[in-house]
Amino acid sequence: MSVATLRLLEHVHGHLGWLCVAALAHPALVLRDPARRARLSALLSTLFTALTFALGAGIYGPFSRDGARHALYVASQRHGLLFERKEHLAVGVLALAVAGCLTHLFAYDRARPARARFAHRAFACSAGLALVVATLGTLVAAFKSW
Repeated sequence: MSVATLRLLEHVHGHLGWLCVAALAHPALVLRDPARRARLSALLSTLFTALTFALGAGIYGPFSRDGARHALYVASQRHGLLFERKEHLAVGVLALAVAGCLTHLFAYDRARPARARFAHRAFACSAGLALVVATLGTLVAAFKSW
């Protein structure tokens, strides 16, 4: 892949990351009421998050292989470590979104509102963590890109 293509994919990934914050906030807001059902919102926000995660994972290999990751660490160890934290926290974003989605879709039971509360909290935590990840990604990209 050319550097121009990777740079474009990096920008797309960053913009999708910020959209994930909003997408994950939606089910977190609508699922505050344990009786509320929002299957489409839960499913689509989780799929969107998985797509964004997959794009980031797809460009991670060339980022490391082409020396951009090393160049980031050489330029600023602090920003290199922020990038690493961003990657690790992104796994948490996806895990919480999947947990919330699966709980809402398959474990929902009106007689057990604790499951509905778990789905709400999982999406709320995922949205909050996505905000942190998007902020860290923006800080790193503003400092150094491909």
